Amino acid sequence: QVQLVESGGGLVQPGGSLRLSCTSSKFRLGEKLIGWYRQVPGKEREGVSCISNRNNRTDYADSVQGRFTISRDNAKNVVYLQMDSLRPEDTAIYYCAAEDGPFYYCSVYRTKFEHWGQGIQVTVSS
Repeated sequence: QVQLVESGGGLVQPGGSLRLSCTSSKFRLGEKLIGWYRQVPGKEREGVSCISNRNNRTDYADSVQGRFTISRDNAKNVVYLQMDSLRPEDTAIYYCAAEDGPFYYCSVYRTKFEHWGQGIQVTVSS
C-alpha cells in the first residue's frame, strides 16, 4: 500500500521551475519529519531537503541551496518542494520520505525514514 505519493514531476528546460508535492491519505504529514531525496541510476540516493515537524526548521543540500524551497501546508496535508533555476544535473527520480517522532531540526544527511514514496521523475533538458 502506497502511503506517500509524489506528484508534479516532468520535463522542464534548464532555468525552469517545477513544484513537487508529497501527499498522504494515511498520515497527517504535519506530524512527521519530511525529507526529499533524489537518485540517479547507478548513484547513491542524495538528500535534497527536509523540514522538521515541531518548528518547521529546514535543511538543504549545498547543490540546491538558494534554488529549492521546502514548505508545508498542513490544512491540505501536503509538503512541497519548489524547484527553481533547474539545471540538467537536477535530473533524477525524486522521493519524499516521512519519519515519526518529534523533531526540532533535520539534516539532509539523515537516511533513516520509516515511510517512502514511490518516486517521481524530474528531467531537466533542452
